[in-house]
Amino acid sequence: MYIPPKKWEWDKENGGKFSKINRPISGSTFNKDLPVGKHKLQLYSQGTPNGVKITILLEELLELNIQDADYDAWLIEISKGDQFSSGFVGVNPNSKIPALVDYSDEKPIFVFESGSILLYLAEKFNHFLPNDSRLKVECMNWLFWQMSSAPYLGGGFGHFYSYAPEKLEYPIDRFAMETKRQLDLLNKHLVDKNFICGDQYTISDIAIWSWYGQLTLGKLYSAADFLDVSSYKNVLRWAENINLRPAVRRGKIVNKVSGDPNYQLRERHSSEDFKKINF
Repeated sequence: MYIPPKKWEWDKENGGKFSKINRPISGSTFNKDLPVGKHKLQLYSQGTPNGVKITILLEELLELNIQDADYDAWLIEISKGDQFSSGFVGVNPNSKIPALVDYSDEKPIFVFESGSILLYLAEKFNHFLPNDSRLKVECMNWLFWQMSSAPYLGGGFGHFYSYAPEKLEYPIDRFAMETKRQLDLLNKHLVDKNFICGDQYTISDIAIWSWYGQLTLGKLYSAADFLDVSSYKNVLRWAENINLRPAVRRGKIVNKVSGDPNYQLRERHSSEDFKKINF
């Protein structure tokens, strides 16, 4: 049985898969400027559930022929510690992907945290955010629900089920229970709805689909059977419908470095880049 010491000390070797990048201090570890492409919007990210939220939204905006939403997506490989470069930390002092720089104005605007980036882009381009005040509140409720809930899924269940150096029953049970509670909540909410806010597809759908939609489709942690995700029929219906959207099909592969190599677009600088992928 583990007995916590009087004062915690950092053991660099104790951390499993991410022991070489996780640390108890913030800030950069090496000097390197971020690359800048030709577009006003520069995204620095990796195709994780948090990362694909932004590329899906940008592709949805481009699907509406909003050319000002064109973007460069640069890969930040978190397993290699790219997020600790001086350039990245200058944009996001928290050293987490995704991070966005908007060069549309005279002075660049730095945006970090995926929920903040979604809201920033939705307001900037006036799409995928309800105009009705009540629906906008509903959208914000669910967007912030996702931001606060996903750490239980990713950092909790996902970590202990897939990444921890040792499988431990207590944390897996604890976070599996919470993940299933969240799926049950979504399943009940979607019983009579096409989308999270009713009939309108919004950034709350994009944010939640990137985590819980992909989980229900069997794309996260190889945990579909363990969590019995197919039993959440309303979530599965919603997830499958969103998965068919052309912009989602494009956005979910940008900056991706895991899974089938045929569906990985490590960097995206033009719509022409998707011609490399056989959808």
